Amino acid sequence: MPCHNGQVTVDGKLVLAGAPIGQAGDVSPRLREALQSADVVAAEDTRRLRRLAADLGVEIAGRVVSYYDQNEAGRARELLESLKEGRTVVVITDAGMPGVSDPGYRLTRLAVDEGITVTALPGPSAVTTALAVSGLASDRFCFEGFPPRKPGDRARRLSALAGEERTMVFFEAPHRLASSLEAMAEAFGPDRQAAVCRELTKTYEEVRRGGLGELAEWAAKGVKGEITVVVAGHVAGEDEPDLDELVAEVDRRVAEGTQRKIAVAEVAKQAGIPKRELYDLVHRRSLTP
Repeated sequence: MPCHNGQVTVDGKLVLAGAPIGQAGDVSPRLREALQSADVVAAEDTRRLRRLAADLGVEIAGRVVSYYDQNEAGRARELLESLKEGRTVVVITDAGMPGVSDPGYRLTRLAVDEGITVTALPGPSAVTTALAVSGLASDRFCFEGFPPRKPGDRARRLSALAGEERTMVFFEAPHRLASSLEAMAEAFGPDRQAAVCRELTKTYEEVRRGGLGELAEWAAKGVKGEITVVVAGHVAGEDEPDLDELVAEVDRRVAEGTQRKIAVAEVAKQAGIPKRELYDLVHRRSLTP
């Protein structure tokens, strides 16, 4: 048995299989072969796997087991035992690559720690597909997954990304899209350019481009389907507002009787900067003697 990082490897092999994000025709010949020959196929949704196999005319001869968020921790240990016994295990999710905002990481980590061979069958990716069609810079980008569901957690996460210079890619559920875009508009500014990519590669594919504020208003009318959001990165020094003038404008409105919180929100929206950033600055200035 060969050694790997000082450990003895076994004959089992873990295969992370990229699944089509919309069209069954995007499946590679290697994925067809892997589904036919695997000893075990661990699927995020076994029914969807059966439908995909039927569409491809592929017969899965190996054992099919479920492998999804709720059972991932326990099932990963079971699958590891199959790998240790020398079996080939294919992991496939509903769409895209296992481990990328989908089950797969835990088993991969366990397999690597045991010196078991881990390989991948690359396939379509919503991340890079959305990035390519967004029309935004793609030379440097980061993937941020799903924003936090709770408003406070989401606001803090996005605020921390306000100065991120790389193009950012997010996933989001359709029923949370409008609120997430509103939070992004508040954190990054309503004019920050973005693209909402819906149902990529599918029949009703749609790509909406524009400022975050504009996109939030559009999404508030209701959106369905699988969603990927691409947001332009921060450009340092580009059309930066004079913060001293903004603070002075807030002070003027407060002196006229407007509540500070409302004054900050109004001025920040007009200036196209995150409300939290202006509020923190106004607060610090108020504490300075």
